[in-house]
Parts: sequence; structure tokens; C-alpha cells
Amino acid sequence: MRVRSGDVWRMVNGPQELGTSPAFWTAAAVCAAGLLFYPLVGSTFALSSLASFLLFAPMGLGLGLLWGYNGVLSFGQAAFFGTAGYVYGLIAGNLVSLPAGTLLAAAGGIAAAIVLAGAFGYFVFYGQVSGWIIPLLTLVLSLILETFMAQTAGYQWRIGRVLFGGYNGMTNIPSLTIGPITLGGASTPFYYLAVALAMLTYLGLRLLVNSRYGHIVVAILDDPERTRMLGHHVDAIQVQVFMLAAALAGVSGVLYVSWGNYMSPSNIGLLAATLPVIWTAVGGRRSLLAVFLSVIALRWLADSLAVWGGAYAFLVLGGLLLATMLFFPTGIVVALAHAGRRWTSRARMRATRTSVESKEH
Repeated sequence: MRVRSGDVWRMVNGPQELGTSPAFWTAAAVCAAGLLFYPLVGSTFALSSLASFLLFAPMGLGLGLLWGYNGVLSFGQAAFFGTAGYVYGLIAGNLVSLPAGTLLAAAGGIAAAIVLAGAFGYFVFYGQVSGWIIPLLTLVLSLILETFMAQTAGYQWRIGRVLFGGYNGMTNIPSLTIGPITLGGASTPFYYLAVALAMLTYLGLRLLVNSRYGHIVVAILDDPERTRMLGHHVDAIQVQVFMLAAALAGVSGVLYVSWGNYMSPSNIGLLAATLPVIWTAVGGRRSLLAVFLSVIALRWLADSLAVWGGAYAFLVLGGLLLATMLFFPTGIVVALAHAGRRWTSRARMRATRTSVESKEH
């Protein structure tokens, strides 16, 4: 079956996501243009900082898909993030002399995250584990992986020339390279890579959630038993969405080690496992746009507060999460969007009423 461009546009602009008006797409185009031209005016430090915020967007959007559209809360995104980063470091460190060594390492890191998620998801979803237990199991997965990697100090913990590093972490990880171009650190090519992957992930997931497959994913959230009775393989779809979210966390993990050339067990621990959940909940898990904006805003906030100490950043993020749960259960961005929509609707009704009354007089 041939898919026409008009059909693709209708799916991207479908009802399962905020922002479908011409005004929204105009604003989105302006923001995209701003990101593309930012290297012309931004400093090297600002460019590196913004890239470090954007590289977490795929992981946040993956959790938004998994939790907001499929109803599965996971604290395991940090585990898949770390798995991809460590595997990338192991492969890239040993194949750094090959022309495509880092690209093979990126593929291997993301594949490792997918395989781990597939194995874990198979036992969880086909085992009919209760929904409230899944967050605990995924958190345990992250903590087990953190504990294991923290115990890998010493020269015996190595593969080829690469040391695991124990609690100190794996260092000197090579950045992604494509021919003569190095994609890492404060470089402009890495910035554009982070921007491109963040945008493509967002648009791709918009397309997915508004497709026929996406409607089935949402149907599982609304009523899994009815979806099962309609002939859909609910367990298989949940595993697939879980693996896709893990793959996106893996993309962020690969970008992170290419940016910082470093990965440690702290990137998999309790705090790291909690942050994607905070980003998703504060923005609004039922909107990819809300999650995207929340990731950027909260990463910037945490980075700004880091000068006062990491505890302050976590305290503020915790306060935002508590305020969201109490006053904005759908998420702050989603609540503001709905309020703006109601205000616009009332304004149009008032304008129409005024126009009718003036014509009558």
C-alpha cells in the first residue's frame, strides 16, 4: 500500500498530540530555525550546554510514549541509557583505529539496550506482571546494574584495551566520528547531530502515535482487555513499545558518552532513574511536545542550579514534581495548553456574540 505525503502530514498533525494549528507549526518552524542558526551567535560553552540538554530528548520522549501513551511507568530508562553508553565505550575503545569503528559502536550500544529491554520486557509483559509492580522491577534493574558496574574496579575488569573503571567510571571514550568529522564535546557538528536527532525523534513519534499502530497502543492504555478481545497481541505490542523506548534511551546514552567521553555507575543510579520520570510528569506524559519542552527546561534549570550544589537542583525538581501531582495532574505544559485553548474558545465566542449583537442593532 502506497502512503501519500498528505496521509503522512495528517498523521503527524493528528489528534493524539498537542499543537495542530497553523500558528503552532509557524512557531515550531521559527524555533527550529533558531536552533539551526544558533551556532552563528552562541558561544562555544553555550553551544555545548544546549547540546547536552537536547541529547536527553530521545530518552524523555521514549518514556513519554511508554508511560503516557501505553500506560507503563518505567524507572529503567537509565539502565538502557547506561547499557548503551558502556557498550559503545567498550566497542569504540577497541575499534577506534577503524574508519567506521565508532559508528559500529553506536549501533552495538543501541542494540544492547534493545536486547536487554526485549529480554526484560518478555518476562514482565508475557508473565502478566501487575502494572504497579513494573516500576519497581525496572528500578531494581537500574540499581542492580549500577551496583554491578560500581564493583568493576581493577585491571581484571577489562575487555581488550578498555577498562570498566568501577565507581570512577569509564573514561577516555572516543567521540563519534564520520570520516574527518568528529561529533563530540563542544563541536558544532555534534550540536547539529543532537538537534537533528531530537527533532526527528519528536516528529517520528508524532507520526507513530497518530498511526493505526499508535491508536492500538493508546487503546491498550485505555482498556487492555478490550484491546485483547479485538484480536490485538497486547503483550507483544507492550514489549515492542518498551523496546522502542529503550532504543531511544540508548540513543541518548550514545550521544552522552560522545559528548562527555565518560560514563559512570552514577548515570544509572537512583537519581538518574528518577529524572526521566520527573521530566515526563512535570511536562505532561500524554503529550510528546510537553515532554520535549520539559526535558529542555528542567535540564537547563538543573544545570543553572548546579553552581549551588546538586542537592539544590534535586530539591527544586522534587518540589516541581510534588506541585505537579497536587495541582497539575496532567502536567504543567498540558494544563497551560488546555487553559490557553479554553481562553481562546471563550474569546472567539465573545467576539461572535458581539458581532451578532452589533448586526441586530
